This record gives sequence, structure tokens and C-alpha cells, in this order.
Amino acid sequence: MQDGKSILIVDDEANIRRVLDAVFSKDGYRVLTAENGKKALDIISTEPDLDVLLCDLIMPDLNGIEVLKSAREINPFLSVVMITAHGTIKTAVDAMRFGAFDYITKPFDMDEIKLIVKNALERRRLLAENTELKQELRSRYKFDEIVGSSGKMHDVYKVIERVANSNATILVRGESGTGKELVARAIHYNSSRAAKPFIAVSCAALPETLLESELFGHEKGAFTGAVGQKAGRFELANQGTLFLDEIAEVSLSMQVKLLRVLQERKFERVGGTKTLSMDVRMIAATNRNLEEAVAMSEFREDLYYRLQVIQVFLPPLRDRREDIPPLVEHFVEKFNNENGRNIKFASPECMDLLMKYDWPGNIRELENAIERGVVLADPASEYITPDLLPVAIQSASKTGS
Repeated sequence: MQDGKSILIVDDEANIRRVLDAVFSKDGYRVLTAENGKKALDIISTEPDLDVLLCDLIMPDLNGIEVLKSAREINPFLSVVMITAHGTIKTAVDAMRFGAFDYITKPFDMDEIKLIVKNALERRRLLAENTELKQELRSRYKFDEIVGSSGKMHDVYKVIERVANSNATILVRGESGTGKELVARAIHYNSSRAAKPFIAVSCAALPETLLESELFGHEKGAFTGAVGQKAGRFELANQGTLFLDEIAEVSLSMQVKLLRVLQERKFERVGGTKTLSMDVRMIAATNRNLEEAVAMSEFREDLYYRLQVIQVFLPPLRDRREDIPPLVEHFVEKFNNENGRNIKFASPECMDLLMKYDWPGNIRELENAIERGVVLADPASEYITPDLLPVAIQSASKTGS
């Protein structure tokens, strides 16, 4: 039973239309019919949810290939199956180059045509799901949906929009908790690399020896415990984006290796001799003052200039307090969904505290505070109240901070 699925049958022979109509109607399809190509295109134009087009190849007005081309322009997701006589099989095969899913020859076997249509329907479903997934990813990380409408954030959006489709290396700068990885993802998912991997690595979370293996991979026996070959993050991110968070925490020796990769787009696995090429867009992030680190010989000047071809500066939350209310609304909705709660917002007294607090932990700290408030709130209450906020936020108000 193909409940809710529709098929358009196009054939200038009335008998064929009647037989196919009866067969597919019995199987639960919503069946539409047309005796010529012009009428078929009229139906396709007014039926955006049409799933399958079953179309005769030879017809007196528009032939099947002409219908196919126009139909695919109107509805790219439409799965098209051509009906052909034995003498025009080559033409039917050619039609597949123009986007036809399959073809069937006259006189056709009913079980065969039902199977082909079923497969065409599945192909249409998979195409639609894949497109929806890509749109969801783009929507989730779309730069203009990063929460915040302050002037400072609009400046950030403009930069992201301009650089997303370039291959330039980008350095995202800002205090801890300002959302640097979210910006990196926004750049990736709004670029031509969106369908390829986005790989994130926290450089501060790994010791140098392990970081090298994580980034470049290793060969079997390269060190104790290397029981097999392992692909590194550069390989995994091929044709996509590699995000190196807390880049300032990388040792000077590792900085040399990263510089070579950026310059030559090549590397070797740990313990290996084979040089591997890569096509990776690199985005790095730091909360440190790299100019000071360079002056103190803690960060290589040549790597610094390689990384900061384009810089994105994220302002701290205390410098864009007008973004706190929409952020609170966003996090309340998020944690309501995660915890099955129905909190509406923060109470006026609570919001007053949130607006006055300086947020040394930035958006991450605000997110944690709202999660705490949603989880601890009385089930009968509709608001987060001041007593549910972390002690540091309550204390800051009392001290006038």
C-alpha cells in the first residue's frame, strides 16, 4: 500500500492509460492521467507533490524526452520512468542521461512495471530526505540564525557571509564561551564544502604526542600502542573544513608542522614516509592575544600570518547586552524541549539580574544558568526566578558588580 503517493500516467493510447490507472489505483496510488505531453506538463505544474511520472516515449505532440526535460525543470524531485517500444530502446536509454530513473518496454509485465515504479518512488523519497537534511544543516548553522541582533553581531554576520565561499584560512578570535565553534560551523555550512566533513579538534585537550597523531594519523608500529594504521583529522576532513580550537596552546614544534601543511597542503602520517596531499579549509580559533604571544616568542610569527588571512572577532556578551533577552528565550526553548518543561521566560527580577551581570564565561555561562533555572523551576511555575540562578550571579547583584 503506497498511501498518499501519486503517479501521473502519460500515454496517447487510452487503453494503456485505463489499464495502468486500474493497476496503480488498486495498489493505493493517487493516479492522474494525460493523453499528451502538453496536458502532462500542465498537471505537473499544478501538482507540486507528484511523486512519479510514467511517460510514453513516442507521442504526437511533445515526445517523452521533451516532457522529461520540462518536467524535471518544474519538479527536480520527480522520478520519471519512460515507456518505450523495442525499436526505441536506445532513445529510452538516452533519456536516462537527461534524468529518467528507468524505462520499460511494451508490451510490459505488470509485476515488472510495479517494481520499477516502487523503486522510482523510493528514489524520490531519498532525494527529498537528502535535500531536507542539507537544508536542515544549513538552517541550523546559518549565520543569520546565530542568536543575536546587536550591531556588533551584524558585523560578524557580514564577515561570515563574505568569507564563507572562499578557501581562505580564517582565525576566529574571542573570549572563552563566545561561540567560536558555532561561527566556524556557520562558515562551513554556508560554503561550497557544506556536504563534506566538518572536523573539530581542541588543541588544548590533547598532549603534543597525541595531538600529532590525531591531526596527521599514524602508521602501524609508529609508537607503542599503534597496533594499526590510523587516518588523522586532516585526512578525515578532506574536501571539508578542519577547525582547530585553542590554536595558541599548540607547542612550537607542532606549529612548525602546521605551518608546513598550510604552505604545501601536504603531510606524512606519524611513522610514515608517504606524502599525502589534502584539500582542507582550515579555521583556527583562540581566546589569547596572539600578538603578545608572538612578541614573547610563544607563537611563531610566520604561522600567525598564515592563520590570520581573515579574522573574525566575536565580542564578549557584556559588550552586547541587548542580545541577552533573545539568548535567554533561545535557551529556555532548548531546555524546555530537552527536559519536557513548559517555562515561558525569566521573571522580570531574574532578567534584571541577567542584564546587570558581566558574564565572564560569556554565552556558555548564560546557557548553563538557563539550563539550571529550567531544570530546578517548580513544575507549576511559568518563569525562572532569581533564586534559581547560580550564586555568582545573585551575589554580583548584591555587591553592585
